[in-house]
Amino acid sequence: MTRFLAIAQCEMRILRRNRWLFMATLIMVLFALALTFAGSAPTGSLGVDMLTVSVASMTTLSVYLAPLLALMISFDAVAGEAERGSLGLLLSYPAGRGEVLLGKFAAHLAALSIAMVVGFGSAGAVAAWFGGAGSESLLALARLIATSVLLGAVFLTLGYLVSALSKSSTAAAGMSAGLWLIFVVLYDLGLLGAVVMDSGGWFTQTLFPWLMVANPADAFRVWNIAGSEGVALSSGMVGAARALPAWAAPLSLLIWPFLGFVAARGAFRRVEP
Repeated sequence: MTRFLAIAQCEMRILRRNRWLFMATLIMVLFALALTFAGSAPTGSLGVDMLTVSVASMTTLSVYLAPLLALMISFDAVAGEAERGSLGLLLSYPAGRGEVLLGKFAAHLAALSIAMVVGFGSAGAVAAWFGGAGSESLLALARLIATSVLLGAVFLTLGYLVSALSKSSTAAAGMSAGLWLIFVVLYDLGLLGAVVMDSGGWFTQTLFPWLMVANPADAFRVWNIAGSEGVALSSGMVGAARALPAWAAPLSLLIWPFLGFVAARGAFRRVEP
C-alpha cells in the first residue's frame, strides 16, 4: 500500500507540474458552462427546470470529452516512460508492475475526478441559480459526475493498454486517437447503419440494445438517461433508455475498467525496460 501511494503521489505531482490538472479542469468548466447557457432555451417548452436540461446537455458533452481527456492523460504512461529512459529506473523500485500501474491509475483518476466535479458542479450550480433545480435534477447531476468518472476510468485503462503495446509515444497517441474514434463515433455509426438496413427486424428489436450497451460510451449515456425521466425527455431518447433492463448499463460500465486494467497489466508485463 505504501509503494502504491508513493507512485500515485509522484504521478499527481507530475500532473500538477505539467498543468494537466489545471487544463483538464478548465476545459470541463468552460465547455460545461457553455452548454448550460446554450441549452437552456427548451426549459419552458419541456416543462423542466434549467438544471435538468443542463444535465442532458452535459451528458452528451461527457460522452465525447471524458474519454478524450482520459486517453490524453494515459497514452504515454508506459510508452513515454520507456522513450524517456525512465522505465528501467521505475521498475527497479521495490514495486510490482501491477502496483506501478495501479499507482498511475489512482493519480490519473483523481485528476479526472477533480475536473469532473469542478466542471459539472460549477455548471450545475449556475443552472440551479438561474433556472431552479428539483431533487430529481440534483440526483441526475450527481449521477452524471459519478458515471463520468467511471467512463474516464474505462478509457484510462484502455490508454494504458495502448501505451504498453506501443513502441513510442507517437504511436501510442495515434492508437489512442483511433481508439477514441472507434468507441465514440464509428461504433454508433455502424450500429445506425445496421438498424437502417434491418428496417425494424430482429436485429433492431433484440440484438441492437445489447450491442449498444456493450460500448462503455453508450452504456454511460443509457445509464444517465434511464435514471431520470426529465433527462430522458430532454434528450429525446426515452425509447432507447427503456429498451434494456435497469442493470445492463451500470454492469457494463462497472466491468469495463476491470477488463481494461487486467489487459493493460498483461501487456505491461511483456514490456522490456
